[in-house]
Amino acid sequence: MTTTPTALPEHALTTAADLRAVREQWGDLLVAIEQAPAATWPPRETRGFLDQLGDAHQDDEQHLGRTPLTLRQHPAPANLTALDAALAVEAALFTACDTLAARYQRPVGAHLLGGGTATAGTMHAVVDEDDRADPRRWTPPTPSGRTLTPGSRAHGLHWAAVWLEGRALGEDQGDGLFSPLGDDVLAGLATVARRARHRVEAALGRDGRTTTLPDPCPWCGGELRARTVPGGEPSAACQTGDQCPAPIDLDRGRRAWQGADLAALWTALHKAREGSVQASSDGES
Repeated sequence: MTTTPTALPEHALTTAADLRAVREQWGDLLVAIEQAPAATWPPRETRGFLDQLGDAHQDDEQHLGRTPLTLRQHPAPANLTALDAALAVEAALFTACDTLAARYQRPVGAHLLGGGTATAGTMHAVVDEDDRADPRRWTPPTPSGRTLTPGSRAHGLHWAAVWLEGRALGEDQGDGLFSPLGDDVLAGLATVARRARHRVEAALGRDGRTTTLPDPCPWCGGELRARTVPGGEPSAACQTGDQCPAPIDLDRGRRAWQGADLAALWTALHKAREGSVQASSDGES
């Protein structure tokens, strides 16, 4: 039975939130490895939603849907930054799982079988296969000939993040499978989770950066600045102020688009680009 303490330390909850953010964005990071980096906006999490003007949106959704949540070999990655981030995050979380399992996970049990008495030397221990196969367990890699059997790592980063979240929240301690983490260990896990989240979000352009867009505001020609917020929705604002006639509400004196409203801005920018290309073509003819 899964049990969770009624009162958890704040850093335990923060650790769980960071680990959830990592696994929720892991599929995006794997897709990003195959896409050449570009200094464009909006960031990856919004581009698929906004790019409703062609087939690229459907292709991206299908690609993401069939991408396994495990890091595979990439002989010719298009985005080395994304690949380096994925490798580093995967290694950090796998190492944390191995370390915690060795110290805070109960060893696999065994049964004594055989006739006679234990002192007569006829008894022998047999591994409890049900205990070893408990799906809540983390199994570290083990040597197998000249190679390593991956153990639970074969399930990928997603399961590693879920397992670490359970340790941070003190789950499954009622039956003795796991022991509580000490404050120093929990603090170390919090650092691992925080750094992993930052690495993933930085590789995806979701780390709170501000970008000046190359295209002017379609309604007034003013400068557009876009911003991403870790864990939040991206936004864009026209720097002209309340004199901009864009059909969107003011936010701190500027026309600003956020969330679903960005679709209107994205569409207007696309139409403005098309109009510029058409005008250039007519001028040449």
